[in-house]
Amino acid sequence: MRKIITTLLTLLLLILLGCAQQNHDTITQTSTINALLSGIYDGSMTCQELLTYGDFGIGTFDKLDGEMIIFNGKIFQVKSDGRIESPALDITTPFATVCHFDPDTSFKISANNFTQLEHALDQIYPNQNTFYAIQIEGIFTKMKTRSVPAQEKPYPKLTEITKNQPEFEFENVQGTLIGFRCPPFVQNINVPGYHLHFMDDTRSMGGHVLNFALQEGICQVDQQGKFSLLLPEDDGFQKVDLSQDQSKNLMQVEK
Repeated sequence: MRKIITTLLTLLLLILLGCAQQNHDTITQTSTINALLSGIYDGSMTCQELLTYGDFGIGTFDKLDGEMIIFNGKIFQVKSDGRIESPALDITTPFATVCHFDPDTSFKISANNFTQLEHALDQIYPNQNTFYAIQIEGIFTKMKTRSVPAQEKPYPKLTEITKNQPEFEFENVQGTLIGFRCPPFVQNINVPGYHLHFMDDTRSMGGHVLNFALQEGICQVDQQGKFSLLLPEDDGFQKVDLSQDQSKNLMQVEK
């Protein structure tokens, strides 16, 4: 009997270790960016379930209700007025990207604007064919972000919403950039290139990053070698036409 119990415990341990190893260096994403651009804003996964796939990431909430930030295993919601709240874990998300953040490198960095930061990181990480999770904690002399309010059906396209998006500008603020650099081949699935959200140290303001000036900061980068895509099963996602190239619309929305 003891041998049977020992064998079962060993098998259970191996299964648990295998699951943990599978999630290591893995980016997990729910839905696609094209679905979001097409107005698929109904949540398909709870925040609680999302946290089982990672302790770090970005996304949005059911009905497009603000910007999502996952930092140190906690979920934060940047509302349409720029304030940050802690959402209930049963709230759902229509689109999010997460990972278990375990940085490979850490270094000092500064940049006069978003573009300059992109160029600097591209020099350090020239391989464009893999995923990187990026966290930068520092002092920002300028920070420009946006968020969006919850939408009502029939949902407008994201390009229409962002034409009148609430934007926020901060000066001399300490905080954290959180996000990813994705390869060009994820076009229509995720955001190729850099996609960052911001949260200040007081957890009171933030949003989707439009531009900034970083006086000084510490950049941590975690290379991710695996990508897992979880597709919604609801009618909205199943029936939407995702065959169109929406790269121009994505550029308009992101910048």
